[in-house]
Amino acid sequence: MAESKVTIQENASASGGQAAESRTLRWQAAGRALRHRNFQLFFSGQLISLIGTWMQTVAQSWLVYRLTGSGLKLGAVGFASQIPVFLFAPLGGIVADRNNRKHVVIGTQVASMLLAFVLAAVTLTHAIDHRVWLIFVLAALLGVVNAFDIPGRQSFLVDMVGKEDLMNAIALNSSMFNGARVIGPAVAGVLVARLGEGWCFFANGVSYIAVIAGLMLMNVHAPARVSADTSPWEHILEGFQFVNRTAPIRALMILLGLVSVTGMPYVVLMPIFADKILHHGGQEFASLIGSHDLGAVRLGILMGAAGVGALLGALTLAVRSGVKGLGTWVSVCCAGFGVSLMLFSFSTSFWLSVLLLMPVGYFIMLQMASSNTLIQVMVPDALRGRTMALYSMMFMGMAPLGALLGGALSDRLGAPLTVAIGGLASVMGAWWFSVQLPKIRVEARQLIIAQAMAGGEPSEEMSAPVVEE
Repeated sequence: MAESKVTIQENASASGGQAAESRTLRWQAAGRALRHRNFQLFFSGQLISLIGTWMQTVAQSWLVYRLTGSGLKLGAVGFASQIPVFLFAPLGGIVADRNNRKHVVIGTQVASMLLAFVLAAVTLTHAIDHRVWLIFVLAALLGVVNAFDIPGRQSFLVDMVGKEDLMNAIALNSSMFNGARVIGPAVAGVLVARLGEGWCFFANGVSYIAVIAGLMLMNVHAPARVSADTSPWEHILEGFQFVNRTAPIRALMILLGLVSVTGMPYVVLMPIFADKILHHGGQEFASLIGSHDLGAVRLGILMGAAGVGALLGALTLAVRSGVKGLGTWVSVCCAGFGVSLMLFSFSTSFWLSVLLLMPVGYFIMLQMASSNTLIQVMVPDALRGRTMALYSMMFMGMAPLGALLGGALSDRLGAPLTVAIGGLASVMGAWWFSVQLPKIRVEARQLIIAQAMAGGEPSEEMSAPVVEE
């Protein structure tokens, strides 16, 4: 009996040790893309830059709302900033495939920095107070830059880390984006309340120096993927044709577009929630930082809460080591996003709304990052830039249509009902995708194997845990 107890204890101890070792290996795998020096430089520079970007996003929304008090104008600025992505992303995709992607990304970051400094200058000098149209012009110009930046930056990931660590790099890139989404709005809320919107724009301009310096220090081979001899219009058409005939990618793109139009407008309507609907909250935090602008403080907290959820979602994806089951994740997360959004729309308590925004951010990030991963593991290298351009069109390019529609509906129906309708549409989209999933699963598996993302036995590599030696 004593020997039996000892054996049980030894087995339990061994099981506990194996479980602890397994957890350690999973967390080590979660950061495996950071073993590449180029990605380390990119990661650190982008983290600083994205904090500034989120500061500018929140401050710009608050500036427009402060100057106009209009939900329609908020939607219109969202439209102006993102419709260029829809219009020009195909050009951005072919530029990424026909040129050195590192040079493309450096160029877009420099252009974004200059636009941030211009916005800071016209705000700090109060030239913008009676010229709100300047915000629309600068937002549209930044949208043109993003139309080239997003395809270039997304397709540049594979040049930095190689195919074997691409999925992890996408997850870490999403983690970085949402880590900045937590910090940026919170800092923006304080800065806007204490110093004004202009200093947020100036801080964003300065933050681009970090990512530009990191890109300049990289030693990366990023050659053009297609010949410049063929007409660029033929190459653009080839990208559209590839997505249209590839059922799994087409279904993912359609769902992304639907959610961007119906669900994502909640972001541009957030100043209305912060000022008019959830106006009995945040006083303690505002007093703590010595601010009298409660609306700006509440806006920062609300946006930061969604960012916390999104960061957790990206980290959830980062600990995964294969794409098996990601299609189901996309469907479930889209439904979870819609339900969470509807619950948020019904809330009139500030702190309850803060809590509800965490699953909103969590589910939408998991859906977007999982979709990005699946698309990238199915697309050939030569078409990566153009396919990610179409991803940009559906993810960001469709959002301005939703922002404009959401702004107009909010003026007629109110922001809560507008957000609830968007949540319901997202749930219906999730149901449609779940119906399509059994039909497209076989083709998706064949595409992943064909690309041999990790070499050796890609089907095993994509479905089994990765254990690093």
